[in-house]
Amino acid sequence: MDQNANKTVLILGANSDVAKQCIKQYIEKGLSVIAASRNTRSLEDFISENNLDQTKIAVLSFDAADFNSHQKFYDQLPVKPHIVVYAAGFLVDNERALADFSGAKQMMEVNYMGAVSILSIIAMDQSNKHLERIVGLSSLSGVRGRKSNFVYGSTKAAFTQYLAGLRQELASRKIIVNALVIGYIRTKINDGLQLNESLIMEPDYVAGYIVNAGNSFTIVPNFKWKMIYHILRLLPEGLVAKLP
Repeated sequence: MDQNANKTVLILGANSDVAKQCIKQYIEKGLSVIAASRNTRSLEDFISENNLDQTKIAVLSFDAADFNSHQKFYDQLPVKPHIVVYAAGFLVDNERALADFSGAKQMMEVNYMGAVSILSIIAMDQSNKHLERIVGLSSLSGVRGRKSNFVYGSTKAAFTQYLAGLRQELASRKIIVNALVIGYIRTKINDGLQLNESLIMEPDYVAGYIVNAGNSFTIVPNFKWKMIYHILRLLPEGLVAKLP
């Protein structure tokens, strides 16, 4: 019997371009998916347009920033997950975030606070004996503070640190926690940004790293981004200050 046949993946923020590709790839591997997002209509359209097996997918409403709803959302899941992917994300440019706190606040709520809220609920449910993995989508923007995007980057840095501690917390229960530290992706969140075309990854490529995540905590898709990641970590502060 296929070992994935009875496994369920909960994808939070399932309407992102990468998350949608994860849905396809998890279904192809034989897992069932609970796809949760504020925009359930878009998810249903995606499932229909791609002729995905609807008997293997449940679409639920989930708002990362509505913290008070998270416990009820989790309690009412049709089945408790084996794998959880937190893919919810929000981005405004740095100038707007500095000038208008509402944009910064929304990034904090979606990228970090919402993640801590729902993932802590999931992780602390010791009655779910088959939880085996939690994957969080972070960003290279959170590796070092840079003047072009440090408000957004700070939310991703905080999320990565939370995942690192959660990994230690759950190690005794043999639950793996992964942080996907991701560079530029061809997604709607990056529409309108001037990005280096040679560094842009496709959503299905990144999704493959999520669906096939191993035991390592930090996973950086693409060898170019791996080099950038290690360079960023080692650069002296004076050189980081000269980056855009």
